[in-house]
Amino acid sequence: MCPGGTGSDGTAPVRSLPVPVPVVRSPSVDATRALAAAVARVVRGGDLVLLVGDLGAGKTAFVQGLAAALGVIEPVTSPTFTLVRTYEAGALLLHHLDVYRLDHLGEFDDLAVGELLDDDAVTVIEWGDAVASRLPTDRLEVRLSYAAPEDDDAVRLIQLAPSGRRWAARESALAEAVTLWGLQWAEDGGEC
Repeated sequence: MCPGGTGSDGTAPVRSLPVPVPVVRSPSVDATRALAAAVARVVRGGDLVLLVGDLGAGKTAFVQGLAAALGVIEPVTSPTFTLVRTYEAGALLLHHLDVYRLDHLGEFDDLAVGELLDDDAVTVIEWGDAVASRLPTDRLEVRLSYAAPEDDDAVRLIQLAPSGRRWAARESALAEAVTLWGLQWAEDGGEC
Protein backbone atom coordinates (compact mmCIF):
# COMPACT_ATOMS: atom_id res chain seq x y z
CA MET A 1 0.00 0.00 0.00
CA CYS A 2 1.38 3.34 -1.02
CA PRO A 3 0.90 6.53 0.99
CA GLY A 4 -2.26 8.33 0.04
CA GLY A 5 -4.45 5.22 0.04
CA THR A 6 -3.62 3.66 -3.33
CA GLY A 7 -1.90 0.41 -4.17
CA SER A 8 1.49 0.30 -5.84
CA ASP A 9 -0.29 0.03 -9.20
CA GLY A 10 -2.27 3.24 -8.51
CA THR A 11 -5.59 1.45 -7.95
CA ALA A 12 -7.86 2.03 -4.99
CA PRO A 13 -7.33 -0.35 -2.09
CA VAL A 14 -9.62 -3.35 -1.73
CA ARG A 15 -11.17 -3.75 1.67
CA SER A 16 -10.40 -7.09 3.24
CA LEU A 17 -13.30 -6.87 5.67
CA PRO A 18 -16.92 -6.11 4.81
CA VAL A 19 -17.91 -2.47 5.13
CA PRO A 20 -21.60 -2.56 5.98
CA VAL A 21 -24.37 -0.50 4.50
CA PRO A 22 -26.41 0.79 7.44
CA VAL A 23 -28.90 -1.64 8.95
CA VAL A 24 -32.36 -1.34 7.44
CA ARG A 25 -35.63 -2.23 9.08
CA SER A 26 -37.92 -4.56 7.13
CA PRO A 27 -41.46 -4.50 8.52
CA SER A 28 -42.68 -7.69 6.81
CA VAL A 29 -41.80 -10.72 4.70
CA ASP A 30 -43.04 -8.83 1.64
CA ALA A 31 -40.72 -5.93 2.46
CA THR A 32 -37.80 -8.34 2.81
CA ARG A 33 -38.60 -9.79 -0.61
CA ALA A 34 -38.84 -6.28 -2.04
CA LEU A 35 -35.44 -5.38 -0.56
CA ALA A 36 -33.95 -8.49 -2.18
CA ALA A 37 -35.51 -7.43 -5.49
CA ALA A 38 -33.77 -4.06 -5.12
CA VAL A 39 -30.48 -5.86 -4.47
CA ALA A 40 -31.10 -7.98 -7.59
CA ARG A 41 -30.67 -4.83 -9.68
CA VAL A 42 -27.06 -4.70 -8.49
CA VAL A 43 -25.99 -8.38 -8.61
CA ARG A 44 -24.08 -9.75 -11.59
CA GLY A 45 -23.07 -13.14 -12.89
CA GLY A 46 -20.24 -14.52 -10.79
CA ASP A 47 -21.53 -12.92 -7.57
CA LEU A 48 -21.63 -14.75 -4.27
CA VAL A 49 -24.23 -13.80 -1.66
CA LEU A 50 -24.06 -15.21 1.87
CA LEU A 51 -27.19 -15.15 4.01
CA VAL A 52 -26.75 -15.18 7.77
CA GLY A 53 -29.46 -15.34 10.42
CA ASP A 54 -31.34 -17.50 12.88
CA LEU A 55 -34.06 -19.94 11.90
CA GLY A 56 -37.04 -18.02 10.57
CA ALA A 57 -35.11 -14.76 10.15
CA GLY A 58 -36.06 -14.44 6.47
CA LYS A 59 -33.18 -15.98 4.53
CA THR A 60 -35.42 -17.96 2.17
CA ALA A 61 -37.78 -14.98 1.76
CA PHE A 62 -34.76 -12.92 0.70
CA VAL A 63 -33.82 -15.55 -1.90
CA GLN A 64 -37.42 -15.61 -3.16
CA GLY A 65 -37.38 -11.86 -3.76
CA LEU A 66 -33.96 -11.99 -5.40
CA ALA A 67 -34.98 -14.90 -7.62
CA ALA A 68 -38.24 -13.31 -8.75
CA ALA A 69 -36.45 -10.07 -9.64
CA LEU A 70 -33.82 -12.00 -11.61
CA GLY A 71 -36.56 -13.70 -13.63
CA VAL A 72 -37.04 -17.07 -11.91
CA ILE A 73 -40.63 -18.12 -12.52
CA GLU A 74 -40.80 -21.36 -10.54
CA PRO A 75 -41.43 -21.43 -6.78
CA VAL A 76 -38.29 -20.98 -4.70
CA THR A 77 -38.06 -23.05 -1.53
CA SER A 78 -35.21 -23.69 0.85
CA PRO A 79 -32.98 -26.56 -0.30
CA THR A 80 -32.47 -27.72 3.30
CA PHE A 81 -32.51 -31.42 2.42
CA THR A 82 -31.32 -31.28 -1.20
CA LEU A 83 -28.56 -28.79 -0.27
CA VAL A 84 -28.43 -27.18 -3.76
CA ARG A 85 -31.13 -26.02 -6.16
CA THR A 86 -30.42 -24.32 -9.45
CA TYR A 87 -32.93 -22.05 -11.16
CA GLU A 88 -32.90 -20.45 -14.58
CA ALA A 89 -33.01 -16.69 -14.15
CA GLY A 90 -33.13 -15.24 -17.63
CA ALA A 91 -29.59 -15.22 -18.99
CA LEU A 92 -28.21 -16.22 -15.58
CA LEU A 93 -28.47 -19.23 -13.35
CA LEU A 94 -29.28 -18.86 -9.68
CA HIS A 95 -27.61 -21.47 -7.44
CA HIS A 96 -29.36 -21.62 -4.07
CA LEU A 97 -27.58 -23.56 -1.33
CA ASP A 98 -28.57 -24.28 2.25
CA VAL A 99 -25.73 -25.61 4.40
CA TYR A 100 -27.68 -25.81 7.69
CA ARG A 101 -27.61 -29.61 7.82
CA LEU A 102 -23.91 -30.06 7.08
CA ASP A 103 -22.01 -31.59 9.98
CA HIS A 104 -18.51 -30.53 8.95
CA LEU A 105 -16.71 -28.44 6.34
CA GLY A 106 -15.61 -31.54 4.43
CA GLU A 107 -19.23 -32.08 3.42
CA PHE A 108 -19.29 -28.56 2.02
CA ASP A 109 -16.11 -29.24 0.05
CA ASP A 110 -17.84 -32.30 -1.46
CA LEU A 111 -20.49 -30.00 -2.95
CA ALA A 112 -17.84 -28.55 -5.33
CA VAL A 113 -19.14 -25.03 -4.82
CA GLY A 114 -16.15 -23.62 -6.68
CA GLU A 115 -17.66 -25.00 -9.87
CA LEU A 116 -20.89 -23.09 -9.18
CA LEU A 117 -19.10 -19.77 -8.84
CA ASP A 118 -18.94 -18.79 -12.47
CA ASP A 119 -19.73 -15.75 -14.57
CA ASP A 120 -23.10 -17.10 -15.71
CA ALA A 121 -24.56 -17.56 -12.24
CA VAL A 122 -25.37 -15.87 -8.97
CA THR A 123 -24.73 -18.16 -5.99
CA VAL A 124 -26.66 -17.64 -2.75
CA ILE A 125 -25.79 -19.64 0.37
CA GLU A 126 -28.12 -19.78 3.37
CA TRP A 127 -26.20 -20.17 6.66
CA GLY A 128 -23.20 -18.86 4.74
CA ASP A 129 -21.32 -17.88 7.89
CA ALA A 130 -20.85 -21.60 8.65
CA VAL A 131 -18.75 -22.06 5.49
CA ALA A 132 -17.34 -18.57 4.98
CA SER A 133 -13.78 -19.75 5.57
CA ARG A 134 -14.07 -21.93 2.45
CA LEU A 135 -15.38 -19.16 0.20
CA PRO A 136 -13.90 -16.20 -1.66
CA THR A 137 -13.91 -12.97 0.31
CA ASP A 138 -15.36 -11.16 -2.71
CA ARG A 139 -19.03 -11.38 -1.72
CA LEU A 140 -22.12 -9.74 -0.33
CA GLU A 141 -23.07 -10.81 3.16
CA VAL A 142 -26.69 -10.27 4.15
CA ARG A 143 -27.37 -10.49 7.89
CA LEU A 144 -31.00 -10.89 8.91
CA SER A 145 -32.03 -10.66 12.55
CA TYR A 146 -35.12 -10.28 14.65
CA ALA A 147 -35.89 -6.75 15.76
CA ALA A 148 -36.43 -5.66 19.36
CA PRO A 149 -38.90 -7.69 21.44
CA GLU A 150 -41.36 -4.79 21.52
CA ASP A 151 -41.58 -4.81 17.69
CA ASP A 152 -44.00 -6.86 15.64
CA ASP A 153 -42.80 -10.46 15.12
CA ALA A 154 -42.49 -9.83 11.36
CA VAL A 155 -39.97 -6.99 11.71
CA ARG A 156 -36.41 -7.82 10.70
CA LEU A 157 -33.17 -5.88 10.77
CA ILE A 158 -31.12 -6.45 7.65
CA GLN A 159 -27.51 -5.47 7.11
CA LEU A 160 -25.80 -5.73 3.74
CA ALA A 161 -22.01 -6.01 3.95
CA PRO A 162 -20.21 -6.01 0.59
CA SER A 163 -16.54 -6.98 0.44
CA GLY A 164 -13.91 -7.46 -2.21
CA ARG A 165 -13.01 -5.74 -5.46
CA ARG A 166 -16.19 -6.71 -7.36
CA TRP A 167 -18.44 -5.30 -4.64
CA ALA A 168 -16.27 -2.27 -3.90
CA ALA A 169 -17.05 -1.09 -7.42
CA ARG A 170 -20.78 -1.37 -6.70
CA GLU A 171 -21.05 -0.15 -3.11
CA SER A 172 -22.71 3.12 -4.08
CA ALA A 173 -25.12 1.34 -6.44
CA LEU A 174 -26.04 -1.04 -3.62
CA ALA A 175 -26.59 1.84 -1.19
CA GLU A 176 -28.74 3.61 -3.78
CA ALA A 177 -30.83 0.47 -4.38
CA VAL A 178 -31.45 0.14 -0.64
CA THR A 179 -32.38 3.81 -0.36
CA LEU A 180 -34.80 3.57 -3.28
CA TRP A 181 -36.34 0.44 -1.72
CA GLY A 182 -36.96 2.36 1.50
CA LEU A 183 -38.53 5.30 -0.31
CA GLN A 184 -40.71 3.05 -2.48
CA TRP A 185 -41.82 0.92 0.44
CA ALA A 186 -42.80 4.00 2.45
CA GLU A 187 -44.62 5.44 -0.57
CA ASP A 188 -46.58 2.22 -1.02
CA GLY A 189 -47.79 2.36 2.58
CA GLY A 190 -45.14 0.29 4.31
CA GLU A 191 -42.91 1.55 7.06
CA CYS A 192 -39.13 1.31 6.95
